[in-house]
Amino acid sequence: GLAAATSYEFRVSAVNGAGESAKSAPVTATTRSRDGGDNPGTGLPRHALVGYLHSSFANGSGYTRMADVPDTWDVINLAFGEPTSTTSGDIRFALCPPSECPNVETEEEFKQAIKAKQSAGKKVQISIGGQNGQVRLTTTAARDAFVRSVAAIIDEYGLDGLDIDFEGHSLSLDDGDTDFENPRSPVIVNLISALRTLKARYGEDFTLTMAPETFFVQLGHQYYGSGRWGGQDPRAGAYLPVIHALRDDLTLLHVQNYNSGPIMGLDGQYHTMGNADFHIAMTDMLLTGFPVAGDPDKVFPPLKPSQVAIGLPATSQAGGGHTSPAEVTKALDCLTKGTACGTYRTHGTWPDLRGLMTWSINWDRYGGWEFSRNFDGYFGP
Repeated sequence: GLAAATSYEFRVSAVNGAGESAKSAPVTATTRSRDGGDNPGTGLPRHALVGYLHSSFANGSGYTRMADVPDTWDVINLAFGEPTSTTSGDIRFALCPPSECPNVETEEEFKQAIKAKQSAGKKVQISIGGQNGQVRLTTTAARDAFVRSVAAIIDEYGLDGLDIDFEGHSLSLDDGDTDFENPRSPVIVNLISALRTLKARYGEDFTLTMAPETFFVQLGHQYYGSGRWGGQDPRAGAYLPVIHALRDDLTLLHVQNYNSGPIMGLDGQYHTMGNADFHIAMTDMLLTGFPVAGDPDKVFPPLKPSQVAIGLPATSQAGGGHTSPAEVTKALDCLTKGTACGTYRTHGTWPDLRGLMTWSINWDRYGGWEFSRNFDGYFGP
């Protein structure tokens, strides 16, 4: 008789002829939706592999055609849509030019390959930003241009949703903007508004994912923006208000657990990338919640396990902090089964953790598909 995709609080007591015991501490559980996960309307399998496809550029990994992406990938993020200028909000996407990618497919072949992936149950999204695509929606005009231009890309290619991969200086908090629940910085407020508008336009089945760096999320446990007295990096924790405002619309958050400095976990210890401990500690923070800037009265609430995937580089060439398959398996065992946790003690066990994200499908192909071969079957059918 419980409703789908709904949170319930339970307390347990014992009853016998002598009466009823005191009730236990509350435990919260969320029922699964009809699609097998616990957030409705995603259309994703219970566990998923997410990968970025270099569609607009080439690098050392080589160009991979959409039709050649293996069926192991459940979500394919097209990298990247980029702005015409940092503050224009006008996002453009085009396939890699033949001069740079001699084996690039035609526009029509690309669109037909997208349809084939979707017919096979895969999600194909446009990813906005990346390392070189700085996007600062400083005005409402830029916000509106963002909505129009992103919608045009989604409609042109028949895409399922949108991935926000804002890096560098795209997001920052103005001085005095210290409350993640009530942000005031225009680049934050306008992005939230734009994403809500796009979600409303395309409806419940529209997928929305985000790929922030640890600097913009977990670092917020220690530092948030320029701080109460100023002087800190205004980008610290700057994704938190965006994630929080859109948590009911968010399909997946896959923080980039790479190219990161040491980050303090909920155990008060610093954790360094490249091993199971780092992924366990960083993911535990997202699924447990944490005080922002150390303030016990300002706690970032936990996300649902089905909304969280772990972001990893596919090969050592793809990014700093590459983690061996054995260490990734340890992290997954700890988070989903409560085993192989090492010295870090998590605040729960989450068998419904959605899965893994990698940069990138191209680099995985370059590395002989080691990433997808190791983890496609981890969670079972």
